Amino acid sequence: MAWWGTFIGGTLGFVFGGPIGALIGAALGGNLDRGIKMGDAFDTGNQERVQAAFFTTTFSVMGHVAKADGHVSAHEIAAAKNIMAQMQLSADQRKAAIKFFDQGKSEDFPLEDILRQFKKECHGRRNLIQMFIEIQISTALADGKVDKNEKQVLYTIGDILGFARSQIDHLFNISRNAGASASNSLTLSQAYKILGIEKGSSEAEIKKAYRRLMSQHHPDKLVSKGLPDEMIQLATEKTQEIRKAYDLIKKNL
Repeated sequence: MAWWGTFIGGTLGFVFGGPIGALIGAALGGNLDRGIKMGDAFDTGNQERVQAAFFTTTFSVMGHVAKADGHVSAHEIAAAKNIMAQMQLSADQRKAAIKFFDQGKSEDFPLEDILRQFKKECHGRRNLIQMFIEIQISTALADGKVDKNEKQVLYTIGDILGFARSQIDHLFNISRNAGASASNSLTLSQAYKILGIEKGSSEAEIKKAYRRLMSQHHPDKLVSKGLPDEMIQLATEKTQEIRKAYDLIKKNL
C-alpha cells in the first residue's frame, strides 16, 4: 500500500503528466499543488508509479465501459462497488476510485489516450494488462448482458492494448463462466471454455492450458509486475476459478 501514500500526496499527478496525470490532478484537487511543492521524483517504471497508473486507469475506464450503452445500470455500479469491497479500500481510496469512475463516464473521456499511456506505464507487461481487461469485461457483464456498444468499446480497448478480438472473446468466456465456478455449479462444458480448449483435447493440451492460465493470473507475479496489493484478491479468485475448471476436467477424463 506504499504507493497510496505517494499518490494521495499528489506527487504522482505532477510527474505523470499526460491524460492519466490530468485524471489524477482532477481527483486530487489541492493535493496536486502540495505534491508539486514537495518535488518528489519518480523513475519511469517505478513500481509505485505502475500501481497508481493501474488503479487510476482501472476505475476510470470502468466508468467508461459502464456508460458505453448510454446509461450506467445499478448492476454496473454494484460491480464497481464490489471490486472496491474486495480491495478493502480505505475511505480516501474509495473516494478517489469513485471520482475516477465518474470521470470515465464523461462524454469527453479520452479513452484512447488514457489506454496508450497506460500501456506505456505498464511497459507492455501482458499479464498485468490482461488482468486490467478482465476487470473491464466483468463490469460489462455485470448486468447479465453485453450491449453491442459495450462490446465494441472492449474490442477497442483490446486493440489499443495489443489483444486481438479472438483473445477478447476468450476472456469473455472465462468471465461468463466464472460465476458458475464460484457457485459450485460449474459444468464440464463451462470448464473447457474457461481453459480455452475444446472438449476432447489431450491430457497434455489440458495441462498446458491450465499452467499457462495459472501463470498469467498468479497473484504474486501480478503484484511484482505492478498490480496494486489491494487487487490481489481479484487475482486469487481468478486462479481459484481456473483450478476448479481444471479439476473438473481431470475428474471426467
